[in-house]
Amino acid sequence: MSWTLRVAHRAVKALKRAPAKDRQRLVVVLGEMQVDPFSGDVVRLQGELHTWRRRVGNYRVFFEISADQLTVDVLGIVRRTSTTY
Repeated sequence: MSWTLRVAHRAVKALKRAPAKDRQRLVVVLGEMQVDPFSGDVVRLQGELHTWRRRVGNYRVFFEISADQLTVDVLGIVRRTSTTY
């Protein structure tokens, strides 16, 4: 079962700004999310039904899941020390 991964423009910008080593890890994780979006350190955000976050080192990948359409929408990639999302 393969999920469709859609990445928001601001997530792409954040990915491009990340250092090369972190960028590689994030790209690998995004590839893994196409196979199983629930693998790894994934937690649903409180108060949200379909919004999740995955921890990747110092970064957090925020995403929404639509199980009936098998889509994963990556909303943002944020460095942990950052205070805004």
